[in-house]
Amino acid sequence: MINLFVKQAQGLKRLDPSPATVPDDCIWVDLVEPSADEERMIEQVLAIDVPTREEMKEIEASSRLYEEHGALFMTATLATKLDTDLPESAQVTFILAKNRLITNRYVDPLPFRRFIAYAERHPSTGASAPVVLAGLIESVINRIADVLERVGTDLDALSAEIFAPPRKRRAASRNFRLVLDRIGQSGDLTSKARESLVSLGRVLAFVQQSPLIPLDRETKDRFRSLSRDVLALSDHSSFLGNKTTFLLEATLGMINIDQNNIIKIFSVVTVFMLPPSVIVGWFGMNFQHLPWLSTTHGPLIALGLMVLSALLPFAIFKRLGWL
Repeated sequence: MINLFVKQAQGLKRLDPSPATVPDDCIWVDLVEPSADEERMIEQVLAIDVPTREEMKEIEASSRLYEEHGALFMTATLATKLDTDLPESAQVTFILAKNRLITNRYVDPLPFRRFIAYAERHPSTGASAPVVLAGLIESVINRIADVLERVGTDLDALSAEIFAPPRKRRAASRNFRLVLDRIGQSGDLTSKARESLVSLGRVLAFVQQSPLIPLDRETKDRFRSLSRDVLALSDHSSFLGNKTTFLLEATLGMINIDQNNIIKIFSVVTVFMLPPSVIVGWFGMNFQHLPWLSTTHGPLIALGLMVLSALLPFAIFKRLGWL
C-alpha cells in the first residue's frame, strides 16, 4: 500500500484514493508493506532504489546509513506491539530525496498513526520533508518515553512486593513465578526500547552531519533537541536495565531463602524427633528385663522421656538463636 501526503493550509492531507503516480506537491510517500510492483513504480518515478525487506534487516552501518544519488537512506529499528505480552522489533527505512520523505515499513506502529492524526490538524508539521522526519522520530521517542515510564512504575511495584515486610512477604512468596514473569517482560521492553533509541540516535547524527539535505536553523535545533532526548532516555533505559537485573537477582535470592527455610524446618523436626525415636526403639526391644517394663507407670515414664528429649533440643536451639 502506498500513502501519499501533500501539504495544505490545515496540515498534511492523505490523497485518497492514491493516484497512479506521485504528484509534484507530495511531501511524504509512505510505503506500508509494499508489493513488488509498488516498489518498482516508486523507484521509477522518484529515481531511487528502495531497500528490500531483507536489505533493511542488515545490521552493518554501511547498509543502514548511506548516501546514494543525492538521497539519504536511513534504516532504524523500532519497537512495536509494546502493549502486548510479546513486543517485537521491526525495521523502518527513511529516505530523504528531492524535498520528499519516503518511508518503507512492514509494520504499522502506534507512533506513525499518532503522527498522521496530529499532522492532519497542524500545518507546521508538514513544512518540509526534514520536518516530517523530525515529527515522526519525535513521535517514536515519545512512545518509548511512555513505555519506559510504565516499566519504571512496574519495577517500583515489583520492588515493593519483593521487599515487603515479613508478614506480607509470606503471602507474596507464593507468587514469585508471577514476579519473575513480570520482571522478564520489563526487561524485554527495556532492551527493545534501548535498541530503538540507539538506532534513532545514529539516524539523527547521520542527518545532522550530511551536507546533502539543507536544514534551516529551527530544524537543526529540533534535531539537536531530539538527540539530547535520545541520550537522556538511553541513560534512563540503562538505569532500568540495571534495576531489572537487581530485582531478578533479589527474587532468586528470596526463592533460595524460602527453600532454605523449608529445608531448615524439616531438619529441625528431624532433630526433635530423633531422641524420642531412640527412646521408642529402646523400650521396643524384645528383652525380658527392661526398666519400668512391668510397672504400671512405665508407659507414662517412657512418654515423659520422649517429650523431654524433644523439648530439650528445642530449648537449646532457641537459646542459641537458631530458631
